[in-house]
Amino acid sequence: MPKPSAGILLFRRTPQLEVFLIHPGGPYLARKDLGAWSIPKGEYDPPEQPLDAAIREFTEETGFPIQGPFIPLPEIRQAGGKFVKAWAVEGDCDPAQLHSNTFTLEWPPRSGRIREYPEVDRGGWFSLELAAAKINPAQAVWLTQLPALLI
Repeated sequence: MPKPSAGILLFRRTPQLEVFLIHPGGPYLARKDLGAWSIPKGEYDPPEQPLDAAIREFTEETGFPIQGPFIPLPEIRQAGGKFVKAWAVEGDCDPAQLHSNTFTLEWPPRSGRIREYPEVDRGGWFSLELAAAKINPAQAVWLTQLPALLI
């Protein structure tokens, strides 16, 4: 059973509604764009609370601090079976200043070469329409629900 994940959907009004998405680092999705982006999120183990994990993961993956108020979003299940809890929060950040934590991976496989990669290789602000094409398909439901939650 996959560990649960928690994340943050950062949004801003400029004057249109935009969301901040991240692209995963490492070699697996390096050349993939559409459907590969995500909200900053990550796994957690109880007794850590999901919102605490979401805040921690956002900071680890972007280097940006985040504070509420946080708007709960519905839990989703991604294609691999992982359940993700998320919260929307209004804020701003400069994608050029993104600084992610790193991970190590043997690449190419069975080569014996261990490399270090950023967990997130870039971030960006997107209109809801463009974000819907870029985001992991399971997470797109949050984009359709966000405007109604802000009324």
